[in-house]
Amino acid sequence: MFRKLLLSIGALLISLFLFAAKPQKDTQVYAVKDGQELKLDIYSFPSEVKECKPCLIFVFGGGFKEGSRDAADYTDYFTYFAEKGFAVVSIDYRLGMKDAPPPGIFNTKPLRNAIAMAVADLYSATNYLLQNAETLNIDTSRIIISGSSAGAITVLQADYEARDHKPSADVLPEKFHFAGVISFAGGIFSTEGVPSYTQAPAPTLFFHGSADKLVPYDKTRFFRIGMFGSKSLAKRFREKGYPYLFYSMEGLGHEVAGFPMKEFLPEIEQFIVDFVINRKQWLVDIRFKDKLRRPEKTVTPKSYYD
Repeated sequence: MFRKLLLSIGALLISLFLFAAKPQKDTQVYAVKDGQELKLDIYSFPSEVKECKPCLIFVFGGGFKEGSRDAADYTDYFTYFAEKGFAVVSIDYRLGMKDAPPPGIFNTKPLRNAIAMAVADLYSATNYLLQNAETLNIDTSRIIISGSSAGAITVLQADYEARDHKPSADVLPEKFHFAGVISFAGGIFSTEGVPSYTQAPAPTLFFHGSADKLVPYDKTRFFRIGMFGSKSLAKRFREKGYPYLFYSMEGLGHEVAGFPMKEFLPEIEQFIVDFVINRKQWLVDIRFKDKLRRPEKTVTPKSYYD
């Protein structure tokens, strides 16, 4: 009887601990566009001391045609940084490639439109957080944007267009800049060749698989038009002296858009500490090889969108 009582108490304590380990989730509508409510989820742990928190925005992946802001695959990422004292914000955005034909080097318009829509929505979500920063206890000087796959393209593109003074970024406050960028298998679409920033970009963390066929690891271009992946961007950062950390995941494909959010959480946190908070001026390339990890099935734009 006593043993059963102890087991029951133990089970109760475990369940209470698991419940307590989940961050609070607050869902809000940040914009209405094309008749669609765009929502964001704010994950945080309550604190007895009211203080402004750094903010980590996340943009989900799915080829601009699918995906959701609260997919279970992202739970570890959200929880980890909420536990570290961040306000973690995962956003909706309009899916411009839904029902569109596969993108190609001679058919870039659907993809360009989809990226532009996603960037515009990220800017709108950012403005919403800036306007409500006091209520949400967000430190507006430490807003970091992160994303997976299509989301990674969105965050890289958003910082590039803001730093390059593109008209799309005029909606942001004049003196506002993102404090950091974290990209899980992303790139930048450019009509001007490899992006050359008018103003230095935010410190950027790149993860990319060297065998990625969906989002190019290096670049896919026709003359000056193309998608420029992490390798070409990191090379440009090094040439210009822009702080960055590049994890080149040797032999891996597009799975790098996901697993670092489970397996590289301390490394991501350290990037934020070193590059964003302590403002280290480091240019770091890491060639990472995991001999025990088998590459997943190769995904190409044609196979993904067909």
